[in-house]
Amino acid sequence: MPKKDLNEKFYLVREDVLPEAMQKTLEAKQLLERGHAGSVWEAVRSVDLSRSAFYKYRDTVFPFHTVVKEKIITLFFHLEDRSGTLSQLLGLVASCGGNILTIHQTIPLQGRANVTLSLNVTDMNVPLDEMLNRFKKLEFVEKVEVLGSGA
Repeated sequence: MPKKDLNEKFYLVREDVLPEAMQKTLEAKQLLERGHAGSVWEAVRSVDLSRSAFYKYRDTVFPFHTVVKEKIITLFFHLEDRSGTLSQLLGLVASCGGNILTIHQTIPLQGRANVTLSLNVTDMNVPLDEMLNRFKKLEFVEKVEVLGSGA
């Protein structure tokens, strides 16, 4: 099992110091969001970026305005199948002041299950990165990712 990064942090960085691949990833994401590109391949081709670079950065770089205004996030969890794990996840969300909008859980296979939660984080009482770190500290959580955010 890979070691969890318990100290993940987020930074605000000026655009002119971002590597070109990150800037182009942001451009490609914008093309996709606005419907100006019908596929990832189309978007990366139009901004002259490799698909591998796009996939490397797509979940790690976001325009500042989206981070500021977005109040809904979607989290993906890969969990060990144990009694009470979903209850503990939901309890942690509640203790951080998050409001659960949707829950999707797969049927456990080979002792593992996937859970996707969409949360309204408007009234959170802890920073998002702190909540993510708390999830990662749970021994049954093998992986947690932010899949996306939206208003």
